[in-house]
Amino acid sequence: MSTASPALDPQRVAEAARDAMWANDHACQALGIQVVAVGPGTATLTMTVRQDMVNGHDICHGGLIATLADSAFAYACNAYNEVTVASGFAIDLLAPARLGEQLTARAHEVAKGGRTGVYDIEVSNPAGQRIAVFRGRSHTARGKHLVDPATLA
Repeated sequence: MSTASPALDPQRVAEAARDAMWANDHACQALGIQVVAVGPGTATLTMTVRQDMVNGHDICHGGLIATLADSAFAYACNAYNEVTVASGFAIDLLAPARLGEQLTARAHEVAKGGRTGVYDIEVSNPAGQRIAVFRGRSHTARGKHLVDPATLA
């Protein structure tokens, strides 16, 4: 008879990690960002461009587009229930986002090995036009979890 515990469902782990992060994610909550979907190494978030997000050119401030992409990156790379932070990122802004548009950021894992990972995030508008592309590099803390693993069994 084996005493090994059963493998944890990766989707359940990702959802528990999302819930733990969301509880303290005051930045996303303040910006109206919504976590639409999460899975192992993936996340989809949305943000509607509000009046207070529009700059002097009457388009969404690039820093807020970067925040949406960075948030999708965070939910994707923390979906394994290991505390993971950005070690760097790059973003290319490709087209303007306008007042009232709902932007969607889709993150997916490109590579993960040891304590580092690489994630690509694409931000698009409702017409499917790419607004930005973002590449994030992650670093995972050793032995730190968002949710007590014993509660996931």
